[in-house]
Amino acid sequence: MEKPWVLATTFGRRGGINHCFAPLIEKHFTVIPYDKFVARKEDYTDRIQALFVWGVTIKVDHNLLQSLPNLKIVVNGGVGVDHLDIPLINSFGVKVSNTPHVVDNATADIGMGLMLASARNIVKGHNCCKIGESEDLSEALLGTDVSGATLGIIGMGRIGYKVAKRAQGFEMKILYYNRNRRPESEEKVVGATYCKSMEELLQRSDFVMVVVNLSPQTHKLIGAKELAMMKPSATVINISRGLVVDQDALVDALQNKVIRAAALDVTYPEPLPRDHPLLSCPNVIILPHLGTHTLETSKVMMERMVTNALAVLAGGRPPDEVKA
Repeated sequence: MEKPWVLATTFGRRGGINHCFAPLIEKHFTVIPYDKFVARKEDYTDRIQALFVWGVTIKVDHNLLQSLPNLKIVVNGGVGVDHLDIPLINSFGVKVSNTPHVVDNATADIGMGLMLASARNIVKGHNCCKIGESEDLSEALLGTDVSGATLGIIGMGRIGYKVAKRAQGFEMKILYYNRNRRPESEEKVVGATYCKSMEELLQRSDFVMVVVNLSPQTHKLIGAKELAMMKPSATVINISRGLVVDQDALVDALQNKVIRAAALDVTYPEPLPRDHPLLSCPNVIILPHLGTHTLETSKVMMERMVTNALAVLAGGRPPDEVKA
């Protein structure tokens, strides 16, 4: 029996699916690379039944959907679907799914890694060793303690709660701000204190970690006003989406020492232009969205993507369906 056809980013291409995961998909599907599809659409349009979105390298717009009359599901690798117009996709009779829960631990880990790297000047120290300037530890390499410091978590969902669990091991004082307060029993497990306002959290925290979904309500949630509320010694860490933080305001805050530092796994756009002022700030760490980028997590994400697609192609519902 012929395998169903799936449209996906070209294996190994920047922002695309890694080569090592090709067998997981090819076991069940005939994979049509996106660049091949664009070059010869007439050969593939009627046969593609699933679309795998990995990153934001494929723009799922009206034109693409109209060119795929037999498409049944768009499967997103990862939790965030802010780059997908779900009502539009659903209007074509196409379902949407993501891969929730899979990414929680890896994303919480990168948040802790960024906090430690920024606080202890790990990247600067590494660079000093590479250029042979590590004999005398300069004042510029003086870090700040994480243990015993106050961590403010904005967004205490699954990932935020995982961050709190990890921070507890560093004997940190944990504050959190969320749309809905967690049950007191869950707060006690991680020693977290609820803040009724984000202003309170910002004023009291040594480290502020942003772990919210991108929505109209969270677009540029952290701007000049919010950064000015933070301690001059504070660090902001963003592991959510780039657009949650106003980057122009962040550049000003870093350059004028309104805050001590920033550590970002996400930006807008991704990657940043080489001349972006954030890249020239010495008190910022920027990663190329590595939050879920581990071998183990990516493999499970791929497996979930395949499971969701196969469920729909068999006439069922995707276990991880996302609705508008």
